[in-house]
Amino acid sequence: MKTADLVDAYGEDVRFCDLPFIKLGRRKLFGGPIHTVKCFEDNALLKAELQKPGEGRVMVVDGGGSTRFALLGDQIALIVKENGWAGVVINGSVRDSADINEMDVGVFCLATTPKKSSKDGAGKVGAPVSFGGVAFSPGEFVYADHDGLLVSKYDYRC
Repeated sequence: MKTADLVDAYGEDVRFCDLPFIKLGRRKLFGGPIHTVKCFEDNALLKAELQKPGEGRVMVVDGGGSTRFALLGDQIALIVKENGWAGVVINGSVRDSADINEMDVGVFCLATTPKKSSKDGAGKVGAPVSFGGVAFSPGEFVYADHDGLLVSKYDYRC
């Protein structure tokens, strides 16, 4: 499931997300069906969704690219692990990065910050989101590893 192998084998059937992600957690590669949350500097909705069974899905979070406030920290990362999420991709920031890096989770994010987000519950669940030149739609699949992040309509997991 290496992303380079997927690009070589499937070419235009896989789309590359061209953001310079920071990769955290001991899970260095992950993939699965996409589940989306769109929230800006507010992680209450994200936390609520991650408390549901992940069932091997990848949570894709459009945080609007904000690097001011963290949408995920060590406590929410524990929820990711405990509830069976394959990984988390955040177009935004995280905090507690050293702790997250020691956990059996896979997290891609844009930046780190010590500041926590608001908790008003603003946002949207399950809608297509776009960032890094790629659209992420529920029902499609994400593949992530050291080389980057791909999106496809097809499930290439073995």
